[in-house]
This record gives sequence, structure tokens and C-alpha cells, in this order.
Amino acid sequence: MSRKVSLPDPDRFFEIRLESIGGLGAHVAGQIIATAAVLRMDLNGAHFSSYGSEKKGSVLRSYIRLGPADRPIRTSAPIESPDAIVIFHSALLDHPATVAGMRATGTLIFTAPEGESPTGLSRLPATARVMRVDAQRIASDEKSRPNAVLIGTLTAALPFLDAEAILDALSEAFARRRPEAVAANERAFRRGAQEFEVLSHAGKGNGDLPIFRPSPVWGYETAPIGGVLPTPGNTAWNDLSTSRTGWLPVLDKDKCIHCGMCDMVCPDLCLVWSTHADEPLVRLEGVDYRYCKGCLRCVETCSTGAITREAEIPGLVERLGVPLFPDLFEQKGG
Repeated sequence: MSRKVSLPDPDRFFEIRLESIGGLGAHVAGQIIATAAVLRMDLNGAHFSSYGSEKKGSVLRSYIRLGPADRPIRTSAPIESPDAIVIFHSALLDHPATVAGMRATGTLIFTAPEGESPTGLSRLPATARVMRVDAQRIASDEKSRPNAVLIGTLTAALPFLDAEAILDALSEAFARRRPEAVAANERAFRRGAQEFEVLSHAGKGNGDLPIFRPSPVWGYETAPIGGVLPTPGNTAWNDLSTSRTGWLPVLDKDKCIHCGMCDMVCPDLCLVWSTHADEPLVRLEGVDYRYCKGCLRCVETCSTGAITREAEIPGLVERLGVPLFPDLFEQKGG
């Protein structure tokens, strides 16, 4: 049954941008919200996502554009000046493009443990509303996904969205494929709508944030010479921290027997080994979390329980991380 709702400003579209990485469910979340708006709230709506390689950890943006039922949506352009931004991974706040175009009166929702306030929040307009919810913890508690939690928080932040209509769409999306997930998703959704915190004075900017657009497409006069890499990189500076979804492998040296099985299954070679002058044994010293994407294969493989899965709480990486290339980072001031 459709439940007619009214947009805050019927003279323009209401636009939502979901900022995420592959594997956290932002694309599905966008589909659910747009479907509920069109089929259950008598709104006109459009949804689409943009992403690069379809793999866990790659950047993904999902766009939702809503309007009155009698106003056609004739654009499929990316949303540059969103009324609301939902960030599925707090590390994305390090990049200015994540919050680019934020309206001065907009709403930003991000997932992070209690007490964590990423420095990237200071880029926001001082008048924007900022909300934090620990979606990873709630999803883990309820055996659900972070997207269900964040959808719940979004409906609480935007009163014109009919929470029950969106919850019905969420349940319907999983009723056939994973009926056992319906109840868990509902619990996660309702907790997301309640267990959030509004952060005061998070933003320091004035007015709407500037729009971010990629560089113009190269033409025949401006294209670089063939076979040349204009922005060469080095895997030594690769940072996989945004690929993690809230969990880290943590080493207990007292339990480790240095068998090397974890190193055989690690796809990113982030484990740090060292030799000692007084003994021939090569020992596992720890993990360089800069290169760890949180796949946790080492945890699954460890036969002694020396490597365990732990929640990535603020400060844990800095306290436990062991540099894989200490000399390199000292030279760069890292």
C-alpha cells in the first residue's frame, strides 16, 4: 500500500549520496530506499551506482534522487550537491571528494565507534547536521549488515521518509533470497534509527562545499604520449586501510609458533618477520596494517589461536602496527 509523503522542498529534487567501498552493501541500500520511495511513498525516484572494478575495497558511490510523483526525473547525472551523505566507512572522510558539494543545510551520517571523530569532519559546513552510528558493531550484534543499520539512521534523520515503508522494502528484498536474515535486518534497522549520536560543532566551513569533478577527458591535442604512466606509483606506498570493514587480525606473540602458515595465505604480504642474531629462527613480529585489507585469512589459518579477529577501535592500529618498511617511512617522515 502506498503512503503519500511530502518532500521538504517540492520545487526541487531531494538528493542522497551514499559513499562506500565494495562489499558493504551501499548499492543494495540505494535500491531499497529508491524502491520504497516509488512503490510505497508515492514519490518519483531514481537510483544508480558508480564504481570501478567490482571487488571488495574499491570505491563505490550510490545515488538516490527523489521528487514529487508528477515531476519526471530526466537526468542520470551523478549527484554533486547532495542534501544528505551517508558514509559507510569512516576512512573515506580522509578524502575531500567524499563530502564534496555538501549543502550548508545538509545531513551527514557516518559509521564509527563511539568517541571517534575523523579529522575530515572539519571540512563540513558548520551549519550541517552530523550524525555518528556504530553500524559495524550493531550489525555484528544482530548478525546483519551495516547497510541495514545505516538505512535505519537515514530514516530517523529524514522524517519525510516513511520508516515502515522502507523497512517493508528491506524485508521484501531478502524474504526470498535469505528469509533467515529478515528478522536480523529489522532489528539492525530499528537500532540504527535509535542508537545514533548527533555531533555538535563538527564542521568548520562556511556555506555549501565546492563541487568536485574529475579532470576533463583527454582529447587528441591534450592526451599524453602513448605508453607513458603520467602518475606512476609504488606498491610500497599502497594503503589498504579503507578496504577493511571494521575487523583486524591481532597477533598474540606468546601463542605464536612462527610456523609461517599465515604468511602463505596472506594475499597482501602485510605480516612482518624478523631474524635475531642470537637464534636462527625467523619470528613473526606483527602486522603492518597499512597493507592489511582485513580479509582475515590469517585468522582462519592459524592453528594455535595466536592471530584473532578484533574490532578496529580508534588507536588500535597505531598501538599494535609494526612497520614493514621502517627505513622507507623514516625517510619520508611517515
